[in-house]
Amino acid sequence: MTTENKTKANKQSVTAFVNSIELETRRADAKTLLKIFKTITGKKAVLWGSSIIGFDTYHYQYDSGREGDSAMTGFSPRKSNLAIYIMDGFSDKASLLKKLGKHKTGSSCLYINKLADVDEDVLCKIITKSYLTMQKRYA
Repeated sequence: MTTENKTKANKQSVTAFVNSIELETRRADAKTLLKIFKTITGKKAVLWGSSIIGFDTYHYQYDSGREGDSAMTGFSPRKSNLAIYIMDGFSDKASLLKKLGKHKTGSSCLYINKLADVDEDVLCKIITKSYLTMQKRYA
């Protein structure tokens, strides 16, 4: 059973999207995150849907039969915060999260208001750890 994902990779310009971000701090943070993710993954940024910047892809299939493709990692510069996608979750990242700085987490999202609120080195470690786990899991 294949159900179409609403959010798909597309050919829209990531640069144009980032340059269109109204809030100056959010736009600057998005440009910094682009560099961070490119360095960690070695992959080109791809826009997924209208507002998610993803790096690398994987194909998943649930026991229910639902399957699709998604970005292995990435972020979305939302008006309210930066959502950073840590696709393998946070169960093995507690010690890093304690050192990160001001943040919130969801099941696979790390939410921060601005990069100045967190330790970028710790953030890079979290992203790297997740990305390497996803690569091994979906190799």
